[in-house]
Amino acid sequence: MSQTQQLAVDMVDPEPIRFLNAEGRYSPSSSAADYAAELDGVGIEEYKQWYRDMVETRAFDTEATHLQRQGQLALWVPSIGQEGCQVGLAHAAEPQDHVFPAYREHTVAKVRGVDFIDMLKLFRGFSHGGWDVTDPKNGNFHLYTLVLAAQTQHASGYALGQLLDAKARAAAGTLDAGEAGIATGEATMAFYGDGTSSQGDANESMIFAASYQTPAVFVVQNNGWAISVPVERQSRTPLYRRALGFGIRAVQIDGNDPLAAFAVGRRFLRLARDGQGPGYIEALTYRIGAHTTSDDPTRYRENAELEAWRERDPVERMAAYLREQGVDDAFFAEVAAEADRKAKLVRDEILQLPPPDADAMFANVYSEAHPRIEEQRVWLERYESSFETNQEMQG
Repeated sequence: MSQTQQLAVDMVDPEPIRFLNAEGRYSPSSSAADYAAELDGVGIEEYKQWYRDMVETRAFDTEATHLQRQGQLALWVPSIGQEGCQVGLAHAAEPQDHVFPAYREHTVAKVRGVDFIDMLKLFRGFSHGGWDVTDPKNGNFHLYTLVLAAQTQHASGYALGQLLDAKARAAAGTLDAGEAGIATGEATMAFYGDGTSSQGDANESMIFAASYQTPAVFVVQNNGWAISVPVERQSRTPLYRRALGFGIRAVQIDGNDPLAAFAVGRRFLRLARDGQGPGYIEALTYRIGAHTTSDDPTRYRENAELEAWRERDPVERMAAYLREQGVDDAFFAEVAAEADRKAKLVRDEILQLPPPDADAMFANVYSEAHPRIEEQRVWLERYESSFETNQEMQG
């Protein structure tokens, strides 16, 4: 037996944590038993809201792809297929928690309160970020981060701030320290993909979180492909095992099961808030569409693989579960109609927005006036005015 074969024998992983099977029936895996209590108190109305969040986000996501194909967006990042993981984790978070996304967390953004139209502004070039992070209506949901893994360090730094603030309150006598550590009362959750897990920043962030025992929860949406590179080429072991090596509690879940995402997310976030250190969740999911609208997945993915994952669609799974709980067809018809209405409304609104003032891109680069920025602003003004001069000459 080779060393690699022996390693595989020695590392027997438990079944991913799951409550709903592929058909949407409640059929917990053996590994889910310890997390079942986290679902206590979650009723049918909450589950119906989860389903609504997923369907509305998917309709919006589809419309955004159409807009990009029609030249109305510079780029779009589809999230179809990954709504189950996102909706469960988003609802597991408390209002005071902070969320640091990558660029595919549309369902999380929706649940936290970010308007669909604000998500589109970034990809249409109308905004540096899209939404105001300081506005309470956006639910402590930070800006999309297109630089791979940068958000993991942002999240680690923010979580350290949460911990230091709590320590300061404890020292001042306004906060009781818990038995396990300083209870911050709030946590930070960072989302990224399997490709980003190979970036140095992501691993440095885990070292930082483990060393200081910050209230951070890392969520890796393992959708199987880092653009065109399969996850098997990136790691010889399941990704959650990397976190175990840093001394961070870590599990693997069925990322297309919203109940599993909620239960584990709720547990890990609570432990983080209670001063018991960081956590790491590897969610096994799949991006049905392209990595972005500039990608062609047919060049590297087999159709059979795609179809196999379509059968585990998180939206259909949740629908089947709701039907099993007695939810009638009228509900599903109403949700579909409302999702379609909102998607079309977003399309109409983004096309009617006036372009921003060009000077806006220079306004907040530095806190004070800078000669290089002013030089660039003047150049752009001169460049744009040259087109007006040419039109006048031709007229």
